[in-house]
Amino acid sequence: MDHDIEKLAEFKENHKTQYLLSVYYAELQKLTDARELADSDPEMAELAKEEIETLEKQLQNQFDEMDKIVEASREEEERPYGIMLEVRAGAGGDEAALFAEELASMYLTYAQLKGWQTSSEHKSPATMGGYKEAAFEILSKDVYEAFKYETGVHRVQRIPSTEKQGRIHTSTASVAVLPLRKKPKMFIDPGDIDMEFSRAGGAGGQNVNKVETAVRVVHRPTGIDVRCESDRSQLKNREKAMAMLIAKLETAHEEEEARKHSEFRSNQIGTGDRSEKIRTYNFPQNRITDHRIKVSWHTIEATLGGDLQPIIDAIHEAQAELEK
Repeated sequence: MDHDIEKLAEFKENHKTQYLLSVYYAELQKLTDARELADSDPEMAELAKEEIETLEKQLQNQFDEMDKIVEASREEEERPYGIMLEVRAGAGGDEAALFAEELASMYLTYAQLKGWQTSSEHKSPATMGGYKEAAFEILSKDVYEAFKYETGVHRVQRIPSTEKQGRIHTSTASVAVLPLRKKPKMFIDPGDIDMEFSRAGGAGGQNVNKVETAVRVVHRPTGIDVRCESDRSQLKNREKAMAMLIAKLETAHEEEEARKHSEFRSNQIGTGDRSEKIRTYNFPQNRITDHRIKVSWHTIEATLGGDLQPIIDAIHEAQAELEK
């Protein structure tokens, strides 16, 4: 019985299969002994044949069980343990920045209602309020599945509080949902990385603006950069910034692949591209419309207050229908 040596090496490295592997090798020795007995003693050959068949079945079953455990571990490593949520103001000036903050609040409130851990990694406030851009970490093995169709351009139509003539303005903000994985899908050459340190911004306090804990990481080949300032430890901010950078690079690569094969993606809702307009929030009509599935809800206040479940469910149901 010859089993894949590379897989046996995997079983040895995985702590969940190490004990099973020792049992496997013990059974393998019994099989070797039984075969040697059958070869050396013709009178015992018939008796040994039955034992050999039993041992071979047992070994195959043990091998298959270890293979399933390792495969499940691999899937667990590749499954996102959380996301980096980025919001960025688009067209529309002050209104776009305010809308970006409202979107961030909507997602964070939903996450908190679910009991997921959230933290602010970086905020760039706009002059009149809201965010020019902001990044938040949300940790849960369920969050990526819930939010993976939220990437794209969100559009808002409403009358700004500063509008004297009652005209409806249209503004946009983009959302990017970046999966965080224990085992990255791609390797980053350390030589391609520039790292800068600065003092974290904030409203004051003993440690604010005194120690250079904020970290900015730049990937030179792509120009992609991230900033993390949530922790008082520079080391932790570096680790988070690198996780954010890897997530951005992986997502950018996946978006590029999706664009290349867009004609073959008829069973997918959208492309996951942050430049794609996915949803409009029309305040005068109290209507939210998702353009990908062509469904509307008259629940703007509740939705922006964190009640996203009806929209998430509808999009996932539509995706499931496409995959049938």
